[in-house]
Amino acid sequence: MKVINEMELKFRSYSQNESFARACVAAFCSQINPTLDELTDLKTAVSEAVTNCVVHAYPIGIGDIIIRVVLYEKAVEISIIDFGVGIKDIVKAREPFYTTKPNQERSGMGFTVMESFMDRVDVRHSSNKGIIVTMYKELGQDIAQAN
Repeated sequence: MKVINEMELKFRSYSQNESFARACVAAFCSQINPTLDELTDLKTAVSEAVTNCVVHAYPIGIGDIIIRVVLYEKAVEISIIDFGVGIKDIVKAREPFYTTKPNQERSGMGFTVMESFMDRVDVRHSSNKGIIVTMYKELGQDIAQAN
């Protein structure tokens, strides 16, 4: 697949930056003409991934979050990277309703939401510290299914 464009965005893990990240990714992805539904899916998945970083990666402070976006003609790949405490058991963390913060009324549905809006979600430990969540979505499927 031919890369059309790419970008990288770095920001601090303040909760107010979640909407900033979502808007930046949506604006960047708009150049490959996703449908409004596809754009909403991307924004929702990015929101969940960034919120996970804000809530879980840096429990006692603020750290960096990096978003990398690679655009293809009919697809997008989005990586959300943190350098925080990591996830002890990634398989367990991906289970619906699993949360490490039940006292904060967290639903434990972050990864489930990402998976429902994207075609593929990969979660792995970074080579340093932290987690890399890479999400992939093919675009134009809604149009093909409608015809």
